[in-house]
Amino acid sequence: MNGPNPRSDDRTATNRHRDPGAIFRALSEEIGHVLVGNDDVVEHLTIALLTRGHVLLEGVPGIAKTTVANLFSRATGLEYSRVQMTPDTLPADVTGTTVYREASGEFEFVKGPVFANVVVADEINRATPKTQSALLEAMAERQVTIEDETCPLPSPFLVVATQNPIEMEGVFELPEAQRDRFQFKLEMTVPDREAERTLVDRFDSKPQLGPAALEPVVTRTELLAAREYVRDVHVAPAVKEYVLDLVRATRDRPTVTHGGSPRATLAFVDVAKAAAAIDGRDYVIPDDVKRFATPILAHRLVLSTDADLGGVVPGEIVDDVVDSIEPPGADAIGEGLDHEI
Repeated sequence: MNGPNPRSDDRTATNRHRDPGAIFRALSEEIGHVLVGNDDVVEHLTIALLTRGHVLLEGVPGIAKTTVANLFSRATGLEYSRVQMTPDTLPADVTGTTVYREASGEFEFVKGPVFANVVVADEINRATPKTQSALLEAMAERQVTIEDETCPLPSPFLVVATQNPIEMEGVFELPEAQRDRFQFKLEMTVPDREAERTLVDRFDSKPQLGPAALEPVVTRTELLAAREYVRDVHVAPAVKEYVLDLVRATRDRPTVTHGGSPRATLAFVDVAKAAAAIDGRDYVIPDDVKRFATPILAHRLVLSTDADLGGVVPGEIVDDVVDSIEPPGADAIGEGLDHEI
């Protein structure tokens, strides 16, 4: 869809260093030195990082769910930690705990792996609900509370959780409240033949190729500046109404018991702004909203019992909702642009 003509803007050196599009391209290129065919995942991770979101990666074993998160943190230069979730993982194994130091006669707080910029909760659905819930406060409020002491988490802060959809035993499905805290749910698939052949050739010549091969291509300062850049992207009133129409339509479907939450509505606006900035625009168009509808909404829908038993797929409901809502026209997209930016 065509929108209003962007204002001529010769980016200064100050603007270039915080340009979200340049950051995404640099990250994608660097990560591409190890993996191929993951630009879409890298874009979603970049958007989540720039909009204070979190990402749930789902896919069969061996398709680099954990690796791509590790590579992403390496390329951003951010601190990375990983928690292997199992049924015997305790909340303290995630958030940390207090330890008595005999030498000083005092208790000392020992931080858990959640105190990092990029935290991977590997196979999150293998952890018990009590341990899963240890991430709720961290994801929503960027802090953890241990024995009445509240500790802020680093900024930026991104949780990347992975889960295996084919495991049926020894797993605990994420409750609705936990799923709603993930900005995106991405389904990673097996690469096509050409991409897989490239991987074979690459790792045949360099068997030890991995995250250590990457260098940081952006700085924390640049990422935080890019986050501010994204906040200034213009969203026309008509586009906001379009977002509201999409989310509210999921609540009216007879096959859906609970539709998208207000958190989903806010996620749409934030994600669309970041997508526009990555595309080099300072205004949002309806396509910035539409193309993220499934990863934002599908995991948030709670289907009715009949729909669930009937094999209804949440993604199909989202597609139907998107097709049923008319997006705003080009004249409405630029409304208020010259006054707000």
